[in-house]
Amino acid sequence: MLAAIGFSILALFLFFQTLDFWTNHGEYLKVPDVKGTNYLEAVASLEKDGFDVVVQDSVFYDTLAPLVIVKQFPDPDATVKVNRTIYLTINRAIAPEIDMPNLVGMSFRNAELELRARGLKVGDTSYVPDIAKNAVKEQMLGEQPIKPGDKVAMGSRISLVLGAGIGNEDIPVPDLFGLPYTEALALVEAGGISFSVVLLDPDLRDTTAGFVYWQNPDRFNEERKINRIRPGQMMDIRLSVTRPERTTDSIPPAPSGNEYHP
Repeated sequence: MLAAIGFSILALFLFFQTLDFWTNHGEYLKVPDVKGTNYLEAVASLEKDGFDVVVQDSVFYDTLAPLVIVKQFPDPDATVKVNRTIYLTINRAIAPEIDMPNLVGMSFRNAELELRARGLKVGDTSYVPDIAKNAVKEQMLGEQPIKPGDKVAMGSRISLVLGAGIGNEDIPVPDLFGLPYTEALALVEAGGISFSVVLLDPDLRDTTAGFVYWQNPDRFNEERKINRIRPGQMMDIRLSVTRPERTTDSIPPAPSGNEYHP
């Protein structure tokens, strides 16, 4: 029993005597600043100084080089014990992909804020005649339209096509009667006009297969003078499955209902 007590006292004495050795008591290091350096270089430097290194998180900034240290903990110049773990946050090497938002119809200001919130940037802006001034008409990635929900790399620049408002100079209302839809669309777009409402007859299923038999505004007014329209304004049309025949008038009268046919 005395031997056991003596052994316990000796073991306890040795434990306290070696405690400083095992815990590196009194040995401290100053944490170096590795922010802005490459990950591999930072790890090699920290481990050489006696630190353990763990990657805690990763983020993405397109303004920084890949694998650059963005954040560290403990902070630079902090005094810590030897073998202390340094936690690093690095900049990702590959940009994450996100869903493209729907910007069409938004004002330029709101579209800019939405892009910024998603980690995207505003690219080039161009204008087309449209009654909705500074409203987004189309969103582009490079030279290609990009649809809402399509995957896009964070940091990408999105080009916007905006409405320029109504022009100051008016032009004659184009005569669309009897034209296929695709030709009518090309004609109005050439004048900076767009379609607001496109109505199809019940037996017509495909817009591109239809022919224009009614338009608003008409080509002529009640005094048989040519109506005028400004770039940026809109027209309404109705389409039939067969090409209409023009009567003796330059343009047929407006329909009174859906059952109207020329």
